Amino acid sequence: MVGLAIGFILGAAVAKVVSALVNDIANPLLGILIGKSEGLKEASVQVGSAKVLWGDLVSTVIDFLVVALVIYIVVKMAGLDKLDKKKG
Repeated sequence: MVGLAIGFILGAAVAKVVSALVNDIANPLLGILIGKSEGLKEASVQVGSAKVLWGDLVSTVIDFLVVALVIYIVVKMAGLDKLDKKKG
């Protein structure tokens, strides 16, 4: 239970930093690679009258993966994964 609480707190604390990193650095660089000058978040495909914002989905997935990786690394490095194990 302690590990879950610590992971939740770390996730909330790191989320803004990771979002800024993804939005301000990763998205523009990926946007240049795919040829979108406005960045990855604005990448879309027109299907009939609908505009599918696939770039926004990719950006959100990248954001999630970076947050998950940071939390995993912090929990492993601090040994917090052993807090909930039964002693015996």
